[in-house]
Amino acid sequence: MAKRRGWLEWGAEQARDWIAVPGRSDDKYSRGVLGVRTGSADYPGAAVLGVEAALRTGVGLVRYLGPERASTLVLQRRPEAVTVPGRVQAWLLGSGMNAATRDAATTAALEHALAEGLPTVCDAGALDLAGRATGPTVITPHFRELAGLLTAGGRPVTAAEIAAAPGEWAIRAATELRVTILLKGAVTHIASPSGALLTVSAAPAWLATAGSGDVLGGILGALLATHSARIESDSDSVAALAATAALIQARAADRASAGGPIAALDVAEAVPATIAQLLAAPGGE
Repeated sequence: MAKRRGWLEWGAEQARDWIAVPGRSDDKYSRGVLGVRTGSADYPGAAVLGVEAALRTGVGLVRYLGPERASTLVLQRRPEAVTVPGRVQAWLLGSGMNAATRDAATTAALEHALAEGLPTVCDAGALDLAGRATGPTVITPHFRELAGLLTAGGRPVTAAEIAAAPGEWAIRAATELRVTILLKGAVTHIASPSGALLTVSAAPAWLATAGSGDVLGGILGALLATHSARIESDSDSVAALAATAALIQARAADRASAGGPIAALDVAEAVPATIAQLLAAPGGE
């Protein structure tokens, strides 16, 4: 992607170019394999939501590698998920984890994934490790999480400061941390180290619900896996994929809500029809 001056609102016309449509010769491996290390004893549902969303976004195969209880729940919901190690083309890390209580074995597994140099989504309990990534990486913090990663004048940054100027802080974080930032909020801001500046503002307020970030991580992880070859030749395409993930989530939430309350799983279930609509006509309107 070329550098942009100012923020570009990402819409259906742009997003549809970043959705991989399988051909007749594709198989589950050529369609993309996503490795997932998410969930914990306290939050096993995050694993279920991320895997659900990834599979519904069009990835060919998901390898879920996490705690035993989370693995059981994932397989109960999505029996097609694979729970043994193997080759992957992208990683989704950290959803449903807490960096403060993460054990040494989990930390080592996350660090091993980050060292593989693959396109990676770092969420929640893996945000503190993003600086160790060796491949194209996007982090997906909300205001409080981003505040925990930054300082200003030697003091911690507050969530209120970031909320007051999210775009400016997203740019600063992308520059300092050298990763693409997807800063969640009423308006999602995506900033890359090379200068891509994208926004998504189509989400209904009902999307502010538990687990919605886990769904977003699954959608984004799937898009990275299905575009791994493209990312290899253009690492800044991660910003376009992040914006596309945010737009898919926003439109799926709007579809699931129909003006009323929604739960995170409702959003994941609405993803296939949302993608179909985006692909059906120019603009996806």
